[in-house]
Amino acid sequence: MISDHASPLAAPGSIDNGGQNIYVKELAIELAEQGCSVDIYTRWENIALPQVLKLGKNIRLIHIKAGPKKCIPKEQLVPYREAFADNMITFMKIYGIRYDVVHANFFISAYVAMRIKERMCIPYVITFHALGKVRRLHQGNNDLFPPERIHIEQQAINLADAIVAECPQDRQDLLEHYDAPAEKITVIPCGVNTKTFFNTGKKSSRVRLHISADDFVILQLGRMVPRKGIENVIRATAIAVKRGIKCQLVIVGGTADNDAEHLRLKKLCEDLYITDVVSFVGQQEQMELKYYYSAADVFVSTPWYEPFGITPLEAMACKTPVIGSRVGGIQFSVKELETGLLVDPEQPVALADTFEYLSRNTHLLERMGERGLERVKSLFTWRRIAQEMLLMYELKCVPASVTTSYQMSNLPGHYSSIPLLKS
Repeated sequence: MISDHASPLAAPGSIDNGGQNIYVKELAIELAEQGCSVDIYTRWENIALPQVLKLGKNIRLIHIKAGPKKCIPKEQLVPYREAFADNMITFMKIYGIRYDVVHANFFISAYVAMRIKERMCIPYVITFHALGKVRRLHQGNNDLFPPERIHIEQQAINLADAIVAECPQDRQDLLEHYDAPAEKITVIPCGVNTKTFFNTGKKSSRVRLHISADDFVILQLGRMVPRKGIENVIRATAIAVKRGIKCQLVIVGGTADNDAEHLRLKKLCEDLYITDVVSFVGQQEQMELKYYYSAADVFVSTPWYEPFGITPLEAMACKTPVIGSRVGGIQFSVKELETGLLVDPEQPVALADTFEYLSRNTHLLERMGERGLERVKSLFTWRRIAQEMLLMYELKCVPASVTTSYQMSNLPGHYSSIPLLKS
């Protein structure tokens, strides 16, 4: 697996660390559980870390030098793509490593995978996590990626052995904007770890987090960037307060207090006179997040662009109803009127209407929470996702001489043995 900018060691919630980090880590863990040997390659940005780390049974994290060993915004990593490819191939050759499949995550990783296929004839799969053309449609001049991103994506699609779309909308975007061959695309969603995310009880969670037992609690959790629509949630909360709803908005995520987006959103709360009902609690350890989800009456995610969105699944695993925007993967993971409600993005009045409606229908909240958990268990566990991924690898990437030696349905099948290095 290649994840150029999103290391599984990074804490989710900062600007460049979120769903992709979790996706790579959790998928690798479950693939290893099902019998695969997995190496994860990421850019070496922390000089204190060794090149090779063992993350668990049959999982290694391998750092590849590509530019200076420091954190660099992902929008500025394109110039280092060739160095990443050359150094990864050199590493593989030095240690005599041969993979059955390379799974690239994000477009720079896809560039590296193309070079590996070209030089070593190893098939590759891509999960893009976001598409440059679609991102540019939604963000315009605020999109800071260089123009060559779209060219790299198109080339990677043309040469890929298989493409993973995370939801039906992602598949449609690949077909419509990139003319991707339909036979290459398999829809396999993101997953959620139900051992990490589970309901911890609303009352006890609120006591733990010092949240009022009587308020209608709204949770916003995720990276603090404009496209996530946090401003929309704040404005909707202000409208709800004016309507007399006794509510509290808890915002989890972001980094330092002097972060520009953080400061802008705090100033917005001041301008709307709702600082007393809005709490910015900053980035939290992943093991703490289940308490925030469980303490909330509703979890809100109303971005104007979201390829998939892992946080609605986390909320549903904690039996918390989701109010999501009708975009991307959210409209796939949230089943409207059963596990939550959907609204159009950037419509704070419509969002406030949902707050008001659900705050007066607590029986509906409880039923939505139960159904959300049922939906997660049936469709979005990492075990299920890994099984679907393995079958896709086998059908589209592993040579026939390998797959014919065992039953296709007998997951996980045959994979190369990879030598372990000492870190």
